[in-house]
Amino acid sequence: MSAFLWGVATGAHQTEGNNLASDWWAIEHEPGSFVKEPSGDAVDSFHRWREDMDLAAGAGFTDYRFGVEWSRVEPVEGFFSRAAIDHYRRMVEGARARGLRPFVTLHHFTVPLWFAATGGWLRTDATEKYLRYVEAIEPVPTDSVEHVGTINEPNIVAMLARRKEGEAPGLSRGLPLPDPRVTDALIDVHHTTRAKLKAAHPHLRVGWGISVQDCQPEPGAESVFATYVHPRDEVFAEAARGNHWVGVQTYTRIRVGIADGRPVEIAGDGPKTLTGWEYYPDALGGALRRIAGVVGETPIIVTENGIATATITSASSTGVRRSRQCRKRSATASTFAATCTGAWSTTTNGETTDRLSAWSPLTGAASNARPDRHCAGSGLNIHLGIGD
Repeated sequence: MSAFLWGVATGAHQTEGNNLASDWWAIEHEPGSFVKEPSGDAVDSFHRWREDMDLAAGAGFTDYRFGVEWSRVEPVEGFFSRAAIDHYRRMVEGARARGLRPFVTLHHFTVPLWFAATGGWLRTDATEKYLRYVEAIEPVPTDSVEHVGTINEPNIVAMLARRKEGEAPGLSRGLPLPDPRVTDALIDVHHTTRAKLKAAHPHLRVGWGISVQDCQPEPGAESVFATYVHPRDEVFAEAARGNHWVGVQTYTRIRVGIADGRPVEIAGDGPKTLTGWEYYPDALGGALRRIAGVVGETPIIVTENGIATATITSASSTGVRRSRQCRKRSATASTFAATCTGAWSTTTNGETTDRLSAWSPLTGAASNARPDRHCAGSGLNIHLGIGD
């Protein structure tokens, strides 16, 4: 475990602020929007990224994961902002200057409004349009970048595609079935983008990060368990077989029962985080063990992990103490270390769980009490950090 690498992760729209040309900015400002608190300035990471990286480096982290916002790079179809591309290239250079290894995510939920308004991922030329964007930002993944993620949580993107106009995503109420058409489209985009990046930059290690919760079948529900997990995450993990890495992003567990011969989610009766999810520190180990059985020899990187809760002075399996300021952090150190050790021991080689990224590095106190991200799922600006 001495070579274990610790990282932090952010998403572009959720931290940068004022991504005026994105589809989510439009959703946040539509009349009667379910979004209670539009992203607005967010934490202004577009301008304050240097401070953010200083926080990560000062805390002793080794890796810094951040996203490139497609709607900044191509705000209008066919127009590419050289200033935006140069901005993200400077972020790569800034990370290296601080001793951080930049980990670049090319898509993190949001797309340009012009793309979404004309069919989004169901456009017949969706892959072509995305590849054009990837080609435009090729100055960003320079020799200083080792890891690139094509799409963040494609399974959640496919779930959100089922959202009706004006309707809240409602992920706190359970995981809906992803749209199978969007699932197929995103898998095609991933494979094609990965091939393109490898051809242009042979040194890159390319994969994608999947939202994987610790799904557990209730007694008697084993026969329908695969029906539940395969379309929600395992089909995306299968698409990562043979990749340089696959990311696992875990926040809770989901108990799967059976009713009328179909899988159903069983609500837990334990304490909940501010997102409405069960507080379950062992979820990371369970999620890693399940996905390791799907991806085989593909190395696993924990690209996100944590909980949304109040500033924590203590946490245990019996409850979570809360105060006014919300942050996101891992479970207690002893529980978390045991979980990581258990996950490590179940994989096929030491590299399978050689990295973990906490979401995210920006604590309220360290950044002038600004909330550290806009949460698309809840529509709230909340303080999410990595602890006190």
